[in-house]
Amino acid sequence: MTTQLLGGDPAPDEPGEAGVADYDTIGPYRVLQQLGQGGMGIVHLALDERGRAVAIKVLRSHVAHDEEARARLAREVDTLARVRSQRIAPVFDADLEGEQPYIVTRYVPGPSLEQHVREQGPLGAEALLRLARGLAEALRAIHEVDVVHRDLKPGNVLMLDDDPVVIDFGIAHVAESSRMTMTGLVMGTPGYLSPELIEGGDVTPATDWWGWAATLVFAATGRSPFGRGGMEAVLARVCRGDADLRDVDPQLAPLLHAALTPDPSRRPDADEVLMALETWARGRPVTDVLPQRTRALQPEATRTLPPVSAPAPRAEPPAPWGRGDWTDPRPTSTPAPAAPAPAQVAPTPWPG
Repeated sequence: MTTQLLGGDPAPDEPGEAGVADYDTIGPYRVLQQLGQGGMGIVHLALDERGRAVAIKVLRSHVAHDEEARARLAREVDTLARVRSQRIAPVFDADLEGEQPYIVTRYVPGPSLEQHVREQGPLGAEALLRLARGLAEALRAIHEVDVVHRDLKPGNVLMLDDDPVVIDFGIAHVAESSRMTMTGLVMGTPGYLSPELIEGGDVTPATDWWGWAATLVFAATGRSPFGRGGMEAVLARVCRGDADLRDVDPQLAPLLHAALTPDPSRRPDADEVLMALETWARGRPVTDVLPQRTRALQPEATRTLPPVSAPAPRAEPPAPWGRGDWTDPRPTSTPAPAAPAPAQVAPTPWPG
């Protein structure tokens, strides 16, 4: 079975665009097959001059001369060159000035986490802990060089022998300049966009810990933490912090709940996340070690709340969750304010 390197729905070929059969070589690399594609780029499996397998991202012909597309490719090269971790696919080579810009990275012969869960079901406790630790290790390496990934999600995590490798740094940003620069345009996937990305706020390492938690919820349940439905309904749930944590181990759920809060300053940091994971690994609830600022956000234990009256119909009511009914564990006396809708949300243009 052919494994797609990067998750996500493939984008249709542009009229007149060369297919994989037309790429005998890209620079000095011999193309073997296409692995994935998105709105801006195509990923190929290729061999270098020494016969080693590599992955090559090539800009699509219709954006090959677009300055922003080339800037994103250059940003990814710069980011990958700075990060040192086995949990990151490193860059080997790049040509950013030619007619056909590309970057060459390590080839990871494994499925995306999204594909893995879709095909084999949610991860068990041991595999989930291994994933959580591996992703935490990757984020620490990224943040140590003052970079924020911004787009951590199941499609951007490859599984290699049950260990995660983080990919796709095309919209990563240096922490000091991480505010969105394109007014009204948000890059990413609804349901895995943090509240600050949706609302145009500052992007910090806390943004990636939000993505870490959202990714783990999917791995544990097979569902996005903010459900299905129209884009506006999903984004509103994100901005309210209405995460669906059913089927998540109750001893782990408070950590993920805290990391998914809309307020970045109240999310656990790297040290707090790792301490909580070790506590969970020893069979104790993470609430034993979570700091007070996050514990204050937790629901009152894991009891089942009484049914809440249905809200008055709205112009576009949120779509139902994946299964059953989700009851918000927080008090319902004061309705949460509606999140401001961005002018436009663009899907991630790279595969993933």
